[in-house]
Amino acid sequence: MSAFADTDLTLNDFLGGRIRLWQPRTGYRAGVDPVLLAAAIPANPGQSVLELGCGAGAAILCLLARVPDLQATGVEIQPAYAALARRNATRNAAPLTVVEADLKALPDDLRQKQFDHVIANPPYYRPGAHSPAEDPGRRMALGEETPLADWINVAARRLAPRGYLHMIQKADRLPDMLAACAGRLGSLEILPLSARTGRSAELVILRARKGGRAAFRLHAPLVLHEGDRHLSDGESYATEVAAVLREGAALPGFSS
Repeated sequence: MSAFADTDLTLNDFLGGRIRLWQPRTGYRAGVDPVLLAAAIPANPGQSVLELGCGAGAAILCLLARVPDLQATGVEIQPAYAALARRNATRNAAPLTVVEADLKALPDDLRQKQFDHVIANPPYYRPGAHSPAEDPGRRMALGEETPLADWINVAARRLAPRGYLHMIQKADRLPDMLAACAGRLGSLEILPLSARTGRSAELVILRARKGGRAAFRLHAPLVLHEGDRHLSDGESYATEVAAVLREGAALPGFSS
């Protein structure tokens, strides 16, 4: 599929309506994960950012809404999602260039560039670790086809000296991420994301720096919801998390 028909799409609000994204009704649909990822990045106006596997553009467009004047590039292997990311960039008047490519075979001009920031929300599941989705777009977005180590290797190659990688992943993939960073990236920091107080973290955000030499840091978990259990209908996000999701605030928990 080279493009989605309008009837196959829904228009959804992110950041309290500051960003509006077309998303497939039945394919991969962005939730809060890419928004949290975007909020973790300590980018400054004038810097450059590359997203590997940008999908329909949720993460990088949320970042562009928070930090103006970034030079932003997204790479997406699926033609329909690449086209959708371009459409979403135009709809939100965002300066985003979308390159349709496999991250392991980037175009020559992109391989000549270096970026201040690389971000990624790779597929969460190892091959065979979950039942594959029927929708091909969702199947590719959730099930790993390119090894996680390749994502980090490509990110390290595209980073400028002292540049940052930020990646969100399932907590059980943390050993894989740390192993892949060895010898490539340093100053590693991990922010666990826990649904509620007292629960194990299901997700983590990795921050790594090219040429970084600081000691490893494991931050206290960021608890997403108030209370230790769900008591009523409606949202229960913690105040600081709601500010991230609804107002485009920076993510608390990381040192910048």
